[in-house]
Amino acid sequence: MKTVRISLNSIDKVKAFVNDVTKFDADFDLVSGRYVIDAKSIMGIFSLDLSKPIDLNIHSEDDTEKVLEALKPYIVE
Repeated sequence: MKTVRISLNSIDKVKAFVNDVTKFDADFDLVSGRYVIDAKSIMGIFSLDLSKPIDLNIHSEDDTEKVLEALKPYIVE
């Protein structure tokens, strides 16, 4: 599992993010405080506080590099 911080501070960014993560077979969880949401659920994402960066857990062993490359626009350093 790999964890990165991402920012989804607009509706368009959330839509694009969900489209990008659904292209992969891996499981993705968004963690905000005590809430853990399936990152492929657009309704779940909108239930989180998106005003600050949140953690994305990537549950993938083999294609993590491809996933990180696709999600580069959302990753916060």
